[in-house]
Amino acid sequence: SLLVLGTAQLVFDSLKSGKSYVFQYYGKPEKLRKSVFVLPEDRMEESCNLFEGKWVWDNVSYPLYEENSCPYLVKQTTCLKNGRPDSFYQTWRWQPQACNLPRFDPLKLLDILRDKRLMFIGDSVQRAQFESMVCLVQSVIPKGKKSFKRDPPRKIFKAKEYNATIEYYWAPFIVESISDHATNHTVLKRLVNLDSISKHGKSWEGVDVLVFESYVWWMYRPQINATYGSMEDVQEYNVTTAYRIAMETWGNWLESTINPHLQKVFFMSMSPTHLWSWEWKPGSRGNCFNESYPIQGSYWGTGSNLAIMEILHEVLQDLKINVTFLNITQLSEYRKDAHTTVFGERRGKLLTKEQRADPLNFADCIHWCLPGVPDTWNEILYAYLLQSYENFL
Repeated sequence: SLLVLGTAQLVFDSLKSGKSYVFQYYGKPEKLRKSVFVLPEDRMEESCNLFEGKWVWDNVSYPLYEENSCPYLVKQTTCLKNGRPDSFYQTWRWQPQACNLPRFDPLKLLDILRDKRLMFIGDSVQRAQFESMVCLVQSVIPKGKKSFKRDPPRKIFKAKEYNATIEYYWAPFIVESISDHATNHTVLKRLVNLDSISKHGKSWEGVDVLVFESYVWWMYRPQINATYGSMEDVQEYNVTTAYRIAMETWGNWLESTINPHLQKVFFMSMSPTHLWSWEWKPGSRGNCFNESYPIQGSYWGTGSNLAIMEILHEVLQDLKINVTFLNITQLSEYRKDAHTTVFGERRGKLLTKEQRADPLNFADCIHWCLPGVPDTWNEILYAYLLQSYENFL
């Protein structure tokens, strides 16, 4: 008995020390992180409208991450690193009018995404939302337990311990176009295949959470060259007509491909532009450059097309499957202060000193600094994912 007990003690001591022959042969087992439970108080109220509210100064809770702590940001969004003198844009919190936005918890989100894929699909504005989401979660993942790779037209961040991926897919029109190359593309020569989506769709099949966005690339001119049916038959369409056809093509793909019991689909409304300062400051002749505070009071800029909003509303209403529409346009309209302006990139390069001195021609009032407004979009997305999450023992 003493011999058996002594041998057992040696085995246990060996296992505890990590020097066991069993570990050497088979490798040490992974230490699994405990599941995070979503409590009733974590969720928003059913009647909560997250899209009506105001921006509140909060330099205690925000930003949710630091620009220099996230290695996954592209130069287009790192405004402080690129020379922006103020960081006020990072410390505004969106406060819904009649309820509270759930505090973002990266561990809860990772648990929601365990063994799942979350994919953002769209243009460079959507890429910023992808980068924001990666930055929001990556700090709680230990070194060696996360990876990031570029597989054009995709970017893929993986949380290995959770077997969860956060992905981005470049598709500025959602349907196929001559601008689908991840790096070699231009808005100047737009040609869209309004009834073609299957090539993109193969990469979206089976993805657990799909987040779509498509707007600014459509709006370069009132007309757009496009094909429908024959790839050889190129015609000029009004943008609103072409957009409706493209969204109907997308809707048909969803209805024929998506399993609504296993997959969730979101559509982000248009990200607003702030190209003309006379819209919020009558008599001025500038743009979003040198703005440090949100717009107060009601505001809707001409850069947000109401006809496009109406088309989206009608297409989503006619779908046979549920798509959650995240209407972030109005709350983002107030944020004239949060664009990259002259502290971003143009055609893949940071602006020169001469270009920065000419903000009227070179300020970017389309893209957003990070941390910033896209973080709020992800807080809202997170709130909806919390809402439908079920705890399992």
